[in-house]
Amino acid sequence: MKPHDLHLDYRLVEAILIPFIRNEIRKFGFGSVVLGLSGGIDSAVVCELAARALGAENVLALLMPYKTSSQESLDHAHLMVERLGISYEVTPVTEVVDAFFATRPDASRLRRGNVMARSRMLCLYDVSARDGRLVLGTSNKTELMLGYGTMFGDMASAVNPIGDLYKTQLFGLARHLGIPAELIDKPPSADLWEGQSDEADLGFSYEAVDRLLYMMLEERMERDAILSEGIEPDFYQRARKMVVRNQYKRMMPVIAKLSSRTPGIDFRYARDWQEVR
Repeated sequence: MKPHDLHLDYRLVEAILIPFIRNEIRKFGFGSVVLGLSGGIDSAVVCELAARALGAENVLALLMPYKTSSQESLDHAHLMVERLGISYEVTPVTEVVDAFFATRPDASRLRRGNVMARSRMLCLYDVSARDGRLVLGTSNKTELMLGYGTMFGDMASAVNPIGDLYKTQLFGLARHLGIPAELIDKPPSADLWEGQSDEADLGFSYEAVDRLLYMMLEERMERDAILSEGIEPDFYQRARKMVVRNQYKRMMPVIAKLSSRTPGIDFRYARDWQEVR
């Protein structure tokens, strides 16, 4: 691998992630999953992997449009449903979101986007309880590191198979898996409001920030070494600040220690214990 090269052996990635999904879902007696299928590349990849790991009959996709969601997003979600032969439900979130903001007419787009994301997760966890399914996450490493997501919204899940893959690596994995080109080639968007674009929101491209994050995180390069690679100081500082500031989004709530066995600090829960029978 060349320096700062994010390319992976995607056959190996697939070989790791499929048994990962199967093992994590079945470890505690579950056999099926539910996920939000947005029409974007991240959820498409997770859906594809889940169908291969568990069988199409054990994957349920929720399509959760808001009234301003693009028709293209819905069309692309349906494209994945038809490709995989999975079950799906359309659960619009418009009434829930609009009811919440009926008494908050001055709410910003950020607040509205957060409520949309949390309303969608509300739907997913309701189906999880209804059907006994685990919720699969669709947040990639770039989003998680930059904090570009909503706590208890799109960042919530029981199992996340793509959280250690940068966005640009998701594109490579999507091509390897044969995801339809329509989903891969369009500009990434959370579709939280009309015309919304991830890269416009962030102010930089995924390709640029992934290269920077790779140097910071994987290669553990110091600031001066990174700047010598042609990274602008303002870009470096902004990305670094986002990574540091948003650490709280990547953690379970910090619990004040009062005993010798504090949850989350002194021991892990039973994820690695014997399978529930």
